[in-house]
Formats: sequence, structure tokens, C-alpha cells
Amino acid sequence: MKDALLTTLIEEYSAVETFASILTLETKALSAVSPLELLPPIVEKKTELIGLLAQLEARRDALLAEMGFPAGWAGMELAASADARLAEQWTLLQKAADRARRFNTNNGELIRVRMDYNQRALTALQVSVPQKAGFYGPDGRIPAQAVA
Repeated sequence: MKDALLTTLIEEYSAVETFASILTLETKALSAVSPLELLPPIVEKKTELIGLLAQLEARRDALLAEMGFPAGWAGMELAASADARLAEQWTLLQKAADRARRFNTNNGELIRVRMDYNQRALTALQVSVPQKAGFYGPDGRIPAQAVA
């Protein structure tokens, strides 16, 4: 049972490391001038990895339950306290997860900054456009009062 849990932790660690690598690619894409071409395959891979991580977590929780431990962090802490190999792999997994969490938080901030910039640029464009007769509106038509 402990070997199966150790194997699951190793697989989970590998998946989290891969996820962190994808997040670094996402950081580069979000920092690019034109990220839209780069992001779709990254988002697809992230979605795939999130599904895999959910499966591995469920397997880990099931194994913990079979061993008489509670699910989640508390159960892993108890299991790790009873086995040095589990403790070592659990520590590696937690460090990888913390690193991925930092990358993800950074990417969220990059997205927020880009969205804020775009909103400010849009507002500036809307304010600086004079409402003169004959100019077309946002819908591409000349307003009725300008034609009359």
C-alpha cells in the first residue's frame, strides 16, 4: 500500500513539475507583444494537466483511506510521519506545488495588468474621439442627427 502511495506521489510530483514548466511558458507568452497565437496550446496543456492532477489527488486520497488515514494534507502528513520515503517525496511535491502556485499568481498578475492597460487604452480612445458630424459611430454608421 505504501509503495502505491509513493508511486502516486512520484507521478503527482512529475505532473506538478510539468505544470510549472507550462506556467513558465505561459509567462513568456503573456509577456509577448502578441500573446494570442501562443496561448491556446498552453491553455490546452494546462487543462489536461489539471485533469491529471485531480485524478492523482483522488487516487492519493483513496490510498490514504485504505491505509486508515484521512484524505488531503492532514492524511499525507500522518502517512509521511510514519515513512521516510513518503516524507521525502511529500516534501518534494509540496515544494513543486508552491513553485507552481507562485508562477500561477504571477501570471494572474500579468493578465490583470494587461487587462487594465487595455481598458485604459479603450477609455482614452473613447474620450479622445470628437463627436463631429459625419463621423461614424462604434457600429460603423453615421448617426442620424449628423445626416440631417
